[in-house]
Amino acid sequence: MAKEIERKFLVKGDYKNLMTKETRITQGYLSSVPERTVRVRIKGDKGFLTIKGIGNESGASRFEWENEIPVNEANELLKICEPGVIDKTRFIVPEQTGLKFEVDEFYGDNEGLTVAEIELPAEDHPFEKPEWLGEEVTGDVRYYNSMLMKTPFKSW
Repeated sequence: MAKEIERKFLVKGDYKNLMTKETRITQGYLSSVPERTVRVRIKGDKGFLTIKGIGNESGASRFEWENEIPVNEANELLKICEPGVIDKTRFIVPEQTGLKFEVDEFYGDNEGLTVAEIELPAEDHPFEKPEWLGEEVTGDVRYYNSMLMKTPFKSW
């Protein structure tokens, strides 16, 4: 079983000249309760099923299990997901110490929202914060994708 440790930030500046990869992502949730979110994702031409547990007190760490599934099965599962599909493009931006930021630019009802996440080997692991990184929103449930499908950014 895996543990996901990540910090999340709003994006306040231009990062696209630093990106190394971009991928379109569509995802929905079979379960969006915080204790166990079950996500179906199509990332590029691959499908994934992901289960996440509830976050710790800081919101930076939680259980995560993910497996690749056939994309046709992911498409079928998306049809039975809870209402509110997430549509976004993910940009990969290398970080100075060898880690990477995943910057998500949202579309549809979440248009105008751009967030950056960085996965860390430990909660207190140091990393360089680039100038384009804005306010930290780690642990703020409004920015969880499972919540953005229920209460989209445009309705805030």
